[in-house]
Amino acid sequence: MAPSQPAFTLPRLYSLFFLSIEPLSALAGAYYAHVHPTTYLSLTHSQISSAPFPTIPSPLPLSTTIALTQLANLYLLFALNEALVLRSTADLRVWRTLLFGLLVADFGHLWSVKALGTGIYWRVWEWNSMAWGNVGFVYVGAAMRMCFLGGVGMGGSVGEKGK
Repeated sequence: MAPSQPAFTLPRLYSLFFLSIEPLSALAGAYYAHVHPTTYLSLTHSQISSAPFPTIPSPLPLSTTIALTQLANLYLLFALNEALVLRSTADLRVWRTLLFGLLVADFGHLWSVKALGTGIYWRVWEWNSMAWGNVGFVYVGAAMRMCFLGGVGMGGSVGEKGK
């Protein structure tokens, strides 16, 4: 079955971001969480690229390995929802519902790094690659979702968007 085209006009930026860039990014997160868990943990804890990595036990505790594999599975689900579910429907309600759920998850993801201190949210000059993914990219994703949900670039009035 060929994917249907959205019944609404999907701006190219939304299409590129939600159907390609973000799913690929989520797959990268899944890969690192599952295949390179020590690196994933080290980069998550060390928000400053020049800071020494924390001591990560080797081998990792079984519970940590399981939790990281579960996280990788959730990243995979995230990628599949965007790459496949959104491609398979022309229903704007489905797009809005799925993207709203991901927006809630964005806020939960940002909340999850609060233990690193408030600087993690705004000291971009201190961010390493993981902080750029855990915070910077999440800011971009959340902004894109808020714009989509608010009808930015979709043409027509916001009230017409949900129909």
